Amino acid sequence: MIAVTVLAALGLSFAGTGVANAAPTAPAAAPPVAALATPITGTADNGSFAGTFTPSKFVTQDGNLLATGLLAGTVSDSSGATVGTVSRTVSMPVTVAAVTCQVLNLVLGPLHLDLLGLVVDLNQVHLVITAVQAAGNLLGNLLCAITHLLDGTPTAGGLAALLNAILALLGQL
Repeated sequence: MIAVTVLAALGLSFAGTGVANAAPTAPAAAPPVAALATPITGTADNGSFAGTFTPSKFVTQDGNLLATGLLAGTVSDSSGATVGTVSRTVSMPVTVAAVTCQVLNLVLGPLHLDLLGLVVDLNQVHLVITAVQAAGNLLGNLLCAITHLLDGTPTAGGLAALLNAILALLGQL
């Protein structure tokens, strides 16, 4: 449960609707962390698949974050009868949920101006500007990138290293 909370706090989810690709040959990964098992289902004209994906490591490939782990489940035909089982190491894309970045939080106190008989009273003003970082949000992505230049927010490669460190810690529990 701790692992799910950690990944949710990071805004991560596994893309389970696509086709899983065989993992590239790489050094042996840590054993999968069962607490991170994500349900995976899929259907086709001639049957379906139902199982789980349990990540064992995270990698970046062409700037995209991938989770490599164990895909296990059963394959059924169109009538629902079990045809076989699958237990295989695969890599799946990891999507990062939309992230918001606070760009400006400006609070102006009440203002009273008396200019030669013209009186202007302005109550408290609270201006909040938030950028939303997601696919297609060009300005939001740019402003979030600028606001995170100096605060150590991880890139895709850094995020993979951070997630692998979390997996290693969880594997020790």
